[in-house]
Amino acid sequence: MTDLAVRRRRRALTPGQWIGRAFVAVVLLAFAAFFILPIIWLLLAPTKTNSELLLSGPFAFGSFEQLAANWNELFAFGSGVFAVWLGNSAFYSFTALAITLIVSIPAGYALALIEFKGRRILLVTTLIVMLIPNTALVLPIFLELSAARLIGSPLAVILPFSFFPFGVYLTYIYFSTAVSRDLLNAARIDGAGEFRVFAQVAMPLATPVIALVGFFSFVANWNNYFLPFLVVGGQKIPVQVGLANLLSNVPAFNPTTASSIVIQLPTLALATLLSVAPILLIFLFAQRFLVEGMTAGGTKE
Repeated sequence: MTDLAVRRRRRALTPGQWIGRAFVAVVLLAFAAFFILPIIWLLLAPTKTNSELLLSGPFAFGSFEQLAANWNELFAFGSGVFAVWLGNSAFYSFTALAITLIVSIPAGYALALIEFKGRRILLVTTLIVMLIPNTALVLPIFLELSAARLIGSPLAVILPFSFFPFGVYLTYIYFSTAVSRDLLNAARIDGAGEFRVFAQVAMPLATPVIALVGFFSFVANWNNYFLPFLVVGGQKIPVQVGLANLLSNVPAFNPTTASSIVIQLPTLALATLLSVAPILLIFLFAQRFLVEGMTAGGTKE
């Protein structure tokens, strides 16, 4: 028997193995269809009229002219208030993101590499707070903001968004496992102070975890609905709260709507796509750093 025949025989699968692989393939295809088909429908929905969306094939393409018409209808709603909502979300999310990075990265570094009194208590407290559901914190946060007379101001959204204990924990894990202590000690021996060691040695090495913390923080801020719904109103609401306002003007979801401006389903689908587009764009540009950040702490020095 030739070597080629031996290799082919080894690669031959038994009937049981064929059945197992076929079952796995069917399950994977079912899950892919379950998640991908709704996304395809959502991408095609803004290209149709309301009647086409309800009567034509679910995956049929409408027209670019109707896409432009739905775009104009969306940004004409409330004298262009949708663009204001997008701007509010960007302002709240990026401002809170900057504060989160300024606080979380040094905090994680200190918890991982600096011995000080109360360090273990702070770390345990961070872990406990990280495990508390965000919805359970809304009421005490609302009461605190009310006592500080911040309800209705941008700070009522930005300050709670900036509170991100998960970012502190991620940074702590990264500096504990992926940064060489010998390298930091060498910088200290050369006369660098602790702030200089952090800024010029540790920070450049922490680019992956900074990107990871930044991405998770931005996604959480951008998608947050409950807290902004409670603490701001009017022209100050972010796009996630604005989508609920749009939904109340869609007759299919609210038959009793008395608004003079009616939003159709294709326009609502377009608003949904635009509300998730910033997260998708940031993920596409930052995915290399995100993967590095997720795997950097997987091994210990």
